[in-house]
Amino acid sequence: MSSASSESTFVDAAITSRMSTRAFTDQPVSRETLELLLKVASRAPSGTNCQPWRVYVLQGNSRTTLVDKVCTIHDAMRGNPDLAANYVEEYDYYPQQWVSPYIDRRRENGWGLYGLLGIGKADKDQMHLQHQRNFRFFDAPVGLMFTVDKVMGRGSLVDYGGFLQSIMVAARGRGLHTCPQAAWNGFSKVILTHIGAGPDEMLVCGMALGYADATAVVNTFHTPRVEVQNFTTWLD
Repeated sequence: MSSASSESTFVDAAITSRMSTRAFTDQPVSRETLELLLKVASRAPSGTNCQPWRVYVLQGNSRTTLVDKVCTIHDAMRGNPDLAANYVEEYDYYPQQWVSPYIDRRRENGWGLYGLLGIGKADKDQMHLQHQRNFRFFDAPVGLMFTVDKVMGRGSLVDYGGFLQSIMVAARGRGLHTCPQAAWNGFSKVILTHIGAGPDEMLVCGMALGYADATAVVNTFHTPRVEVQNFTTWLD
């Protein structure tokens, strides 16, 4: 095998083995490894090299305390849905009105996951607990929070996508797994205060990072992808 073909195999494997992992072991991840992942990911492209990302790494007490804060609010919101008005996203991650084919894919994803876990549509208690797994970082030892300066334009969110993907792919190259999480966004005011972010920062998303629990049924859930011919137009 040529060097070029060997490199493409490793890169392709890192990309295609990436998945939203929803159960982690408590095996720690060293600061050295985390710094290396972020250094590698910092090579992601950004418009005019603005590099709009800012990263907060939560481990140990900082992670545990944030988990406790947000899970307490999440439980309270279930008992009093009116509280949700106090916790809103700073930007629309999802559309305000869903249309096909996106709503169909969303439903397929949600019910596929819940079906695997044996959670039915009427099982509100288990749905709540499974949703709350997001706010426990799925037990991953490392939680990452990403912010951007509010002065930046929409293009910085495009740049951010490349940065986040670079972290996730670099993590796979080192045997680690991740789960990018927009679920945190509604609790941005709690999170930003907790991590000490400045008043000009906006939460982009969170991410769980660690070693996947290979025994967890939830980690057998792999989402399908649309075939290339369904999203590509070839122009001669």
